[in-house]
Amino acid sequence: MTEAIQTKPKRANSQRAFAGATPVMPGGVNSPVRAYQAVGGEPIVIASGSGCCVTDVDGNEYIDYVGAYGPLILGHAPQAITVALTKAIARGTAFGMPTEAETALARLIVDAVPSIDVVRMVNSGTESTMSAIRLARAATGRANIIKCTGCYHGHADSLLVQAGSGATTLGTPSSPGVPDAVTQHTLLVPFNDVDAAQAALEQPGDVAAMLLEPVAGNMGTIPPNEGYLDALRDLCDKHGALLIFDEVMTGFRVAYGGAQELFGVTPDLTCLGKVMGGGLPCAAYGGREDLMRQISPDGPVYQAGTLSGNPLAMVAGRATLDALREPGVYTSLAQHSKTLAQGLGAAAVQAGVPARCTTVNSMVCCFFTSGPVQNYNDAIQCDTNAFATFFHAMLDQGVVLPPSQFETWFVSTEHDNLMIERTLHAAKKAFRTVAQKQR
Repeated sequence: MTEAIQTKPKRANSQRAFAGATPVMPGGVNSPVRAYQAVGGEPIVIASGSGCCVTDVDGNEYIDYVGAYGPLILGHAPQAITVALTKAIARGTAFGMPTEAETALARLIVDAVPSIDVVRMVNSGTESTMSAIRLARAATGRANIIKCTGCYHGHADSLLVQAGSGATTLGTPSSPGVPDAVTQHTLLVPFNDVDAAQAALEQPGDVAAMLLEPVAGNMGTIPPNEGYLDALRDLCDKHGALLIFDEVMTGFRVAYGGAQELFGVTPDLTCLGKVMGGGLPCAAYGGREDLMRQISPDGPVYQAGTLSGNPLAMVAGRATLDALREPGVYTSLAQHSKTLAQGLGAAAVQAGVPARCTTVNSMVCCFFTSGPVQNYNDAIQCDTNAFATFFHAMLDQGVVLPPSQFETWFVSTEHDNLMIERTLHAAKKAFRTVAQKQR
């Protein structure tokens, strides 16, 4: 990153590139969260990344807190992954047959994640949660699933109900094309509300499982209240339901063993993705052996995937997990994230802008609201116009954030003290811009 932060960079090439994308892709993007509809303007188009920075097609450089929405815990193009991929690609990109690379990554996952005895690789977080729910329904003989309002678990039909993140940002908490019959077995409760979860479990019509992000990361970063996850564990046991943690975001990010290691609560099934693939399309689901042995070909619950366990993703994942096992990695990540969150909060106070900044190790969010944020209803009280002003002020100073109030910011091992300092310097100016606009 150059010493001077460029103000109001020229983006003519990004504009031309985006204009060329819109005729051939919906909205010019391959995922709605990449669009700038929530903040206005057009997205920057990226040419490359290195460390904690990205460079757009105009040559502008930015400190990156998008981090590919979570996978890049080691930053962009880390040497360990590029070397592993270079060697692997020369051996072949896919086989549709078993490889030792699959087993090697599976063993690392089983050793790391407390709930997982047996694991199945898939290609996306959506596949992971969808498959875990199918297994839960088969194992319990029940149909109903409980999910938390505002938590996003992929775009499977039965889960696209009051989803957070991109769906909330675009004003479509549910989606057309999802029949009522598909979602009638999905029960909604607020995050961090034990009483609501208990009431849902006690409703007529047995519940197969409760699925949740142990740290809500798709309506900003919202940690669980003390005792909340323990209470859900007890309630699910009492009512014979399975507890499923969607750790697609938190797995290998908030701790090596995920949120379940951090908070000491073990679910029955766990969904993984993002970090475990080292930046390549990769995900997994796993859990107790008696449950996972019901998956085909060991059992009758069918799930398959042509590119599941792709050898490139397997070696990238293994290189990532090997790096994360080095001493002090998570301590450093947590410290840098805490410094960032506290600095953002102080800058907001100094500028007189209502804001609440949260962090769970390397997950950070700045909520533009004066009240506490413990669930979806709290999150949607945020001033999204203020966030949009802040977003563009940061972008003009060379810091790129996720283009939504309801997304988590991700800190990598490459965000050192200097980069955090530069980010906070930009934030002070950005908060002043917000304050001036609010007058």
